[in-house]
Parts: sequence; C-alpha cells; structure tokens
Amino acid sequence: MDLRDEYDHPLWKDLEEQSAGAGHGGMDYIEDYRLVKCLREGKPTDMNVYDAAAMSVITPLSEWSVANRSRPIDVPDFTRGRWAQWPKLEILRA
Repeated sequence: MDLRDEYDHPLWKDLEEQSAGAGHGGMDYIEDYRLVKCLREGKPTDMNVYDAAAMSVITPLSEWSVANRSRPIDVPDFTRGRWAQWPKLEILRA
C-alpha cells in the first residue's frame, strides 16, 4: 500500500477526478470547492483573516531578517491567543 493511499484526506479521494488539471496538483480546485461549500452551508471557512495576515507577513519578516544578517524575528500572533479557543474546523475531522 502506498502512503498516499493510506493517509490521503478523504476529500482528495472524493474530488480526484474533478480536480485533475485544475492547477497546483488539484489544490486550487479543492480550495475553491471548500470555500463555496462552506459559504453555501453557512459554515466557517477553512481560512480566516487572521490566517491570511499570518501568511502575508512571512515575506516582509523574511526580508527584514535577511537585511539584518539573518537575525530571527518573531511572527506576530494577530489573534492575541484567541486561536486556541476556536472550534476545530470540519475539514480536520473528515
């Protein structure tokens, strides 16, 4: 048995045919699928504004670190710790 067969998320298996050739190994299709599904069902999306901020800050922080001889820099917690209290996403329980 291939590791992918054993550990792939069920969503990958369910949408394999539809996502083929959709870009980034099918991930573009799956992200769009999940967004539309969550919006239609009134569920929280897989990413929120805090996730977007955390991902967006990596580039400027990396540039700062490189410009300062690779000094480490903390990544800010835009949620001020509230992330630990948020309910688990449905996608994680599939």
